[in-house]
Amino acid sequence: MTNYTIYDAHAHIFPEKIAKKATDNIGHFYDIPMTHTALSGQLLTYGKDAGITKFLVCSTATTPRQVQSINDFIHSECLLHPEFVGLGTLHPYMEDIESEVIRICEKGLHGIKLHPDFQLFDIDDEKAVYMYSLAAKYNLPILFHMGDDRYSYSEPKRLIKAMDLIPDLTAIAAHFGGYRHWQSIKDYEINDRLFFDTSSSLFMLDKHIAEDAIHHFGADRFMFGTDFPMWNPQKEVERFLELGLTEEERVQIFSKTFASLWG
Repeated sequence: MTNYTIYDAHAHIFPEKIAKKATDNIGHFYDIPMTHTALSGQLLTYGKDAGITKFLVCSTATTPRQVQSINDFIHSECLLHPEFVGLGTLHPYMEDIESEVIRICEKGLHGIKLHPDFQLFDIDDEKAVYMYSLAAKYNLPILFHMGDDRYSYSEPKRLIKAMDLIPDLTAIAAHFGGYRHWQSIKDYEINDRLFFDTSSSLFMLDKHIAEDAIHHFGADRFMFGTDFPMWNPQKEVERFLELGLTEEERVQIFSKTFASLWG
């Protein structure tokens, strides 16, 4: 436990009937052993043991037909757990995207989560860019899974292009801007609509690169995230505290950026 107020800006939950299978599939995709299951109860238990009091929760629709049921699920979990701030999901190849964006707003969800590597689309695909234009129109930030050197769907250069096309889009580039693409983080332009999270990075990312990125963009551009169930929340807090940051920077990343973006 720490004396900090800590909010987790990147956590996954699934319905109980599919949670074990979905969690195992994530582990297979990344070839990382999964010791937790993406259930709300487990997230709350392990998160609170680590001193985390708010959780940004999300899931991803791998096909268009999954979108509505996932958004209904996230909404229902947020009603049950006031600790949760929920993100909806979309798919660029679904029909009538705008109607679902409106439904996301009506349900009180705070933004959108996309995982191009799971959903099999390029971030700068024409249909995806149209989807971002709707998110910007309705003031919904998008949390993007970013980077993976095995695929090109979510290369940082694609998000940079998309943000140039939709300048009103607020984007969170997860995993320090690109999982296993960390050498590209400074390719992003400093932009008051661009944020990053620390999730699924600190286990591998050189501490000096992480510190340099935070100092380059500013701590007010970063949020702490665990990527639960990928990692144990307590261990992620410990990894973050090992960075050579000031107390002010720690407080900013642990909670203040989250609060300013998500309320």
